[in-house]
Amino acid sequence: MTLPSDDFAYREGSLHAEGVSLTTLAEAVGTPAYVYSVAALRHRLDRYMVAFAGMDCLVAYAVKANGNLSVLSVLATAGAGADTVSEGEIHRALEAGISSDRIIFSGMGKTDAELAYALTLPGLQLNVESTPEYERLTALARAQDVRPTVAIRVNPDVSAGGHAKIATGKSGDKFGVPVEEAMALYRRAQDEGAVRPVGLACHIGSQIRQVDPFGDAWRRLRQMTLALRAEGLSVDRLDLGGGLGVDYAGAGAGATPADLADLARRTVGDLEVKLAVEPGRSIVAEAGVLISRVIHVNARQDGPTFLVLDAGMNDLVRPALYDAWHDLAAINPRSGAPVAYDVVGPVCETGDTFARGRLMPPLQAGDLVAFGGAGAYAASMASEYNSRLPAAEVLVEGERWAVVRPRPRLEDVLAREVRPDWI
Repeated sequence: MTLPSDDFAYREGSLHAEGVSLTTLAEAVGTPAYVYSVAALRHRLDRYMVAFAGMDCLVAYAVKANGNLSVLSVLATAGAGADTVSEGEIHRALEAGISSDRIIFSGMGKTDAELAYALTLPGLQLNVESTPEYERLTALARAQDVRPTVAIRVNPDVSAGGHAKIATGKSGDKFGVPVEEAMALYRRAQDEGAVRPVGLACHIGSQIRQVDPFGDAWRRLRQMTLALRAEGLSVDRLDLGGGLGVDYAGAGAGATPADLADLARRTVGDLEVKLAVEPGRSIVAEAGVLISRVIHVNARQDGPTFLVLDAGMNDLVRPALYDAWHDLAAINPRSGAPVAYDVVGPVCETGDTFARGRLMPPLQAGDLVAFGGAGAYAASMASEYNSRLPAAEVLVEGERWAVVRPRPRLEDVLAREVRPDWI
């Protein structure tokens, strides 16, 4: 995401979220704080809804990208389903108004308790990711006297590129069932009858900028579908996964939802199956920013000039975890020659570094900055490391705004912990 953008633009020299000044929000709720644009959320979801129109396709938003209830509610009212990977995410989706028959439960380490809960929800699709999980699920299903809807998640052994930590489709990755084993497991599920196998699923990774890897994976699903049908088995659904990337660093346009939909039509469009896609980052990343205040500028005589912010890696861990780039903009930029800053936070680790040698307008203590692309995997991956309080979350629509997750008080955080009476 490059700032300014359509939904985060300068007005009279100050960066705004839609019609609300980020300076106003910083003064009202404090910093650091995440700010989300309703218009951006709706627009980015609508790109998928329009692209896949005419196909029987569920756009199941990947809750892991940003599980804020208000964000989920905006997307739910605009027609999204939910892709979930934990019982907690399922509860969030239901609370936001997404019905269980529009929820997919993925994840390669579902506990028995999570599976048992999922079995109580009518119409929910369980994506089975291993033979041991299938065996645990069937035992629970028989015990609860239910027959859940199941898709087998296939590991298609496809390299999607990008960072190794977010690639999920190669044979050595922990996700999904190898093709031949998946075929055997589908047959077994049909024969045993404890679950209702309806289709196949795959998800090959995240931050994928081109369509070729998706095509490789989806053609594998097509081949498997035709082979199973040739054996007389019914395959009614294909869950195509997610992973479409965003342009964090202004590197140029990549694949779009329209490109994905066109690929789906060409590869599986004639199979007469119900489809699902699971976008997350590409809906919410560019719909949010993280605002932060400069604590001070430390210009060393024999080294870099450090721009020290009150946001840290506990608020935005992606640069430390993935060496990720996030655009950074001054909210009220001054004139003057750009300065090369090493942008760091206050956390007691050298890894708490957002950027090195980043050119920005001259800044001083008290100035405000905004990280772009912070709507995805920012708040959802945040922590209280160094006993730092979680940042507030704010939702903006037009000229109105609301705090949708307040910053907790330190006494409330401490009150969550109980000391035994024998200390």
